[in-house]
Amino acid sequence: MMTFNFDEIIDRTNTGCLKYDARQSFFSKSDVIPMWVADMDFRSAPEIIDALITRAHHGVFGYTYIPESFYQSIISWFHRRFDCQLERDWIVFSPGVVPALNLSVLCFSHPGDGIIVQPPVYHPFMYAVSENDRVVKPNRLLEKNGKYEIDFDDLEKKASEARMIILCNPHNPVGRVWTTDELSKIAELSRRYNLIVVSDEIHCDLVYKPNKHIPFLKVAKGIEDKTVVCISPSKTFNIAGLTSSAVIIPDRELRNNFSKRLSNLDICANIFGLTAFEAAYNFGEEWLESLLVYLEKNIDFVISYMGKHLPEIKVIKPEATYLLWLDFRNLRLSHSELMKMIVQQANVGLSNGKIFGEGGDGFMRMNIGCPQSVIKIALENIRGILHKN
Repeated sequence: MMTFNFDEIIDRTNTGCLKYDARQSFFSKSDVIPMWVADMDFRSAPEIIDALITRAHHGVFGYTYIPESFYQSIISWFHRRFDCQLERDWIVFSPGVVPALNLSVLCFSHPGDGIIVQPPVYHPFMYAVSENDRVVKPNRLLEKNGKYEIDFDDLEKKASEARMIILCNPHNPVGRVWTTDELSKIAELSRRYNLIVVSDEIHCDLVYKPNKHIPFLKVAKGIEDKTVVCISPSKTFNIAGLTSSAVIIPDRELRNNFSKRLSNLDICANIFGLTAFEAAYNFGEEWLESLLVYLEKNIDFVISYMGKHLPEIKVIKPEATYLLWLDFRNLRLSHSELMKMIVQQANVGLSNGKIFGEGGDGFMRMNIGCPQSVIKIALENIRGILHKN
């Protein structure tokens, strides 16, 4: 069994890295500890690196054709990991999940249509709706005893007024893994109100036991003509910069519509993205299992530290993802005061909770996909500033 060093500090500066090299632009500080954008500070799986090196040695990087092996890697992964059987014809390559969400909005709805999102949620969901001349219908999640739930009464009301729901499963930033029962209720609303479900499942592999990811496809019997699922190994294997994902669309009419619109954009697949994508799904499981152990230790470390030293800050323990949703409301600070304290004084770059929509005010998102030593420094910085004040 291989061992992987997730404690290694890797210098990512001056590599065209958004997380590090854009700190001045985002935080007005170039040395802030970056715990915001959702990629990790770990080297990817060795098998992925080796596959990329081998492909680079070939030396010719022309226009790309999607090989059959790309589709088979997805089919095999979903069968092994989720006991979910996919058909080859259902799968469409996409240059990323966010582009796929935008294309889905354009392909499967019309200007002025209502589209449901469930804030606090990954902010490009809202932009995919509003920037494409559709109407955001927020179905705000309910926080109960440190865990978020879906407000199904409100969801049914919104479903009767909407064309589509963009589902985040697992949910970013609150870390929920929706259960079979919860997903089945959404599927029933889809049947009742002719609601298209676009399920972003990019975090589906980053789930902590005993929680289990349920692909929406597993509850979509009878509504296959209303189901679109977006996936990618990019978050899981830290290959987001290689811009490769897939969209699973069982219905032929929906799929043809999506494929035609994508084809018209004339976007060539990233040849290194395809190489990494296949290597991740074919050979990356051992690395992933070790990663999950390390990430869960990081989560436990933050919860323990906060409980002992920063009880004013409440941690919403995630069932999935490497993102922590932190509740600062007990500090009774304004948005600008909170940002000043965390970023300018504590020198820690967290994601501003307000960008995630309704229910985000007073919260911040922390990325713990980094060596634990970095997390410790960040928490000590926050502790020093908070107790000083």
